[in-house]
Amino acid sequence: MTVIRAVATHDVVRALHPRPITERDQIGMAAGKAIDSALTELSHQYRTNRRPTLAATERLARETFDDEIAAAMLALSPESREVQIREIGNALRAFRASPLLGLHRPKSRLIVIDEQAGVYAQPDYWDGRDRFYEMKSYHVDPIPPDVGLQLTLFQLAFPGFRAILAEIDRHAEPARVLLRPISPVEEAERNRVLRLARGVALFQGQERVLEYVDSPVVRYSVGP
Repeated sequence: MTVIRAVATHDVVRALHPRPITERDQIGMAAGKAIDSALTELSHQYRTNRRPTLAATERLARETFDDEIAAAMLALSPESREVQIREIGNALRAFRASPLLGLHRPKSRLIVIDEQAGVYAQPDYWDGRDRFYEMKSYHVDPIPPDVGLQLTLFQLAFPGFRAILAEIDRHAEPARVLLRPISPVEEAERNRVLRLARGVALFQGQERVLEYVDSPVVRYSVGP
């Protein structure tokens, strides 16, 4: 049996790009969680030939947002909450009009590095053929290092697929979904990222028996 130490993509990103979380970040994360939850349900119902109303989707998003704010023990003024709720609604409407509606989320894949370490990687959506999409509920320009690292790991987990960064610019009027193609990973960058990810996995990963892993495996060898 082959025993490796494995982590998730977000563990690698956090280890290599740590930063303090501010109250503004927490509010943004609550809004992002509300959007993600509502869009997951929206896509599921669309795929099962149901047509949820925008009102029902927005209600789910509002409830999730309020729950996340309460869990973080934050206090928002009614005016601040209304701004967030309006932007969340803008994001939901933009997503409904985008080509992402109804797409599936791919099964998580395991990047195995030198038969020692592993990184689980799972982007938000794919078409099942040759493209995957990682969605952000905000506009990023330029792409920050942590998002770039996340995308690179997803590209390594899905070789041969085109990577698309899907950004919901919920602050625009009207809100819109921007689809930004990401360039293929060059060999030198691939090896650099794999070595960094291997270091994180070996230091803080959980042991996994590779033969028992219930995920598609993508192998790489980078050496010392």
